[in-house]
Amino acid sequence: MNHYLSRGLFLFIPFLSFHSFAFSGKSALNHSSDKGALTGKVTAKSNGSSLSGATIYIPDLKLGRISDSAGNYSFKVLPKGAYLIEVHYEGYKTLTRTVRINDLTVENFELVDEYVEESPVVVTGLSKATQIKRSPVPIISVNHEYLATNISTNIIDAIAKVPGVSALTTGPNVSKPFIRGLGYNRILTLYDGVRQEGQQWGDEHGIEVDQYGIDRVEVIKGPASLTYGSDALAGVVNLIPTPPAPEGKIVGDVMAEYQTNNRMFGGSAMLGATKNGFEWMGRVSHKQATNYENKIDGRVFNTAFNETDANLALGLHTKWGYSHLNMSLYNDLQEIPDGSRNFLGQFTYQSTEADTLPRPVAPKSWLTSYAMTPLHQHVQHYRVFSSNNFTIGNGRLGLNLGFQRSVRREYSHPELPYQDVAGLFLQLNTYSYDLKYYFPEFSGWNLTIGANGMYQANNVTSGTEFVIPSYRQFDIGPFAMIKKKIGKLDMAGGIRFDSRSFENDALYTKPNPITHFDMPVYGIDTIGAAKPFYNYRHLFSGISGSLGATYNFTDKLSMKANLSRGYRAPNIAEISSNGVHPGTNIYQIGNAGFKPEFSLQEDIGFAYSSKYAVINLSVFNNDISNYIFNQRLQSVFGGDSVLVAGNQTYKFQQGKAKLYGGELSIDIHPIKPLHFENSISAVYALNKGIVPKQLTDSNKYLPFIPPLHGISELRYDFDIKEKHIKNGFVKLQLAYYASQSRVYLADNTETPTAGYALFNAGIGAGVTNKKGNTIMNIYIMANNLFDVAYFDHLSRLKYFYYSPGDSNPAHGIHNMGRNISFKLDFPLVFNMKHADNEN
Repeated sequence: MNHYLSRGLFLFIPFLSFHSFAFSGKSALNHSSDKGALTGKVTAKSNGSSLSGATIYIPDLKLGRISDSAGNYSFKVLPKGAYLIEVHYEGYKTLTRTVRINDLTVENFELVDEYVEESPVVVTGLSKATQIKRSPVPIISVNHEYLATNISTNIIDAIAKVPGVSALTTGPNVSKPFIRGLGYNRILTLYDGVRQEGQQWGDEHGIEVDQYGIDRVEVIKGPASLTYGSDALAGVVNLIPTPPAPEGKIVGDVMAEYQTNNRMFGGSAMLGATKNGFEWMGRVSHKQATNYENKIDGRVFNTAFNETDANLALGLHTKWGYSHLNMSLYNDLQEIPDGSRNFLGQFTYQSTEADTLPRPVAPKSWLTSYAMTPLHQHVQHYRVFSSNNFTIGNGRLGLNLGFQRSVRREYSHPELPYQDVAGLFLQLNTYSYDLKYYFPEFSGWNLTIGANGMYQANNVTSGTEFVIPSYRQFDIGPFAMIKKKIGKLDMAGGIRFDSRSFENDALYTKPNPITHFDMPVYGIDTIGAAKPFYNYRHLFSGISGSLGATYNFTDKLSMKANLSRGYRAPNIAEISSNGVHPGTNIYQIGNAGFKPEFSLQEDIGFAYSSKYAVINLSVFNNDISNYIFNQRLQSVFGGDSVLVAGNQTYKFQQGKAKLYGGELSIDIHPIKPLHFENSISAVYALNKGIVPKQLTDSNKYLPFIPPLHGISELRYDFDIKEKHIKNGFVKLQLAYYASQSRVYLADNTETPTAGYALFNAGIGAGVTNKKGNTIMNIYIMANNLFDVAYFDHLSRLKYFYYSPGDSNPAHGIHNMGRNISFKLDFPLVFNMKHADNEN
């Protein structure tokens, strides 16, 4: 690990140079006249009483304060300018206000006790922090409370019920985000604004992030190529970690949970502090589970996992700006099932390399074991990144640099002594950069220019199976974004040009004379060798952009519209794959003739918020040219084409697509503690790449589109102060999914899925001490209370039948049955003595 992190040491340069520069007392960036201060008081509007412990936060500067016993707060040194400020206090409506900082600015905040929360503030894909109701971009925010009070086994699973968001799954711990029917490399996942890179092209490749370290999630539902370039054609998922401690505070958290279905136990411990502008935070997490179960399949063999994570974050805030350094480690052992069963439905396992003998039945002891079987994955992800923001006059310069190393081993050899020899062995190094300059506001205009991209190198030659070749690529994308506020009207737009230089290597293979597994050969040894991959080089480019506006008719009613163009270069699997991918039961074939995808999406949204109800409606239309999708190949004799026994053959195709639909949410609050929240999401997807004469009911839809689905939740919140109970809740939830019959039936690519309904429930509360501070949170939650057997339409296990020749859709693997979660959380907050509060 140290060897690879040392390759990213250049990330320390901005942090260390900024640290020494800040304390040198000299600056070429700015002068004291460009600095201001902010101070004031937080009170309750109803009676004017001081609110001690309120959080005052400036998102653009990543600075926070806690009000003292008299409700006072103070930022001693701030760059001048206009900043959005959030004020939070438990039991009160969050207040959001734009404040202009001058030499000495006094701003008091009065909080009100209301039923409905203020529109959240978001930072993803925008030139500056903005309330959702003032952003024309279709974006949603998922807060920490939502993540903590819903059952999940990974962070993407945690947001899969959010309107417009779904997940493609391969068992409980492998989930890939889908937004409005699109996924894979069309969705860009960020970790604290830095792109997450880890072989996203793979069906069973999840997101390598510690779910316990995520505080909130922001999701852009539509093209975000303007800000992030290729891979953000359909949207962005920004996973935002736990924020640093407020100035003068020590914070900590210890959490433990147990889930009954797969006997998962997990835990996480965090500790951090901030003093005089220097902040640090560390976290260690672990979770592991045995095989999950449902009432049809019983224990699903080979779905256990064992994951360990660690993170360290350092930060420095001074009068010249801030510099943050973040390092993380992700280590996951993950079993992947193949669905193999005998005629009685008992799970079997591959015991020999040739796999010509009848497979033995998996012993019962294996089905409940936490130990990994020989056929599993080992995924390691190392990340170090530095995010910096320097004040230059009245403007700001943002510089983010990152290094990631993803190591993926997929073990596919069942016999000794080769069980520890990886079949697929992928080693991906990614260097990312993001440079932005935020111009000083002029006449109400906010202009940002910048460029970002990455360099990647992926080596595949250390394994024995080769589905993609080794490759290198370099991305660069300059862009400009502008925003203007005119009274109740907010306008925003921008333009970007992307370029990707891509090349992959040829590969020659021969059987190893000892193991008989394929191995790479070079030079004279290539004579007579197989050549699954050829040299390929290409330059992909494209223009993307966005233009939109939001109009707030009143504080309660707003409307937004946005037009955006997305761009995506084909990924390595779509271009060059040619082989069996372990863990997928698929022989995959690519197409070197592909062109970049381009999308044009129109969005219209309405939002209404009152004391008793919040209503949000969003509709969209998305036209994609050069749309790439995977199609099963048929043999000339009928039936599936089989190039390698036991694996279905798929080849990527390209055409045109049209997706349209929307989301509606209605939250009713007749009294403050009672919440009746409802949402519904719909996506319809048409295959426009078929000539009219060849268009049939079997090929007119796009494959793997989520069905119409919705959530209804009734929740009651309560406090019992005399019993030291705080933030209590009890809820009952109905998740309903319609049948999906609009499927791509051609060539047996997918099958229809029956509808189903799941009942979920939960209860939880905080326990306080005599001072009213929370010392423990307790949660008991349950999913699928009535143990319904069902297939999720986006579950890959739905197509893992008893044997390669089996075509009975009922023989797929069902999703998880009843699951009950018990969770304990112990938050810690301490005051630090002698904090100077000078920044």
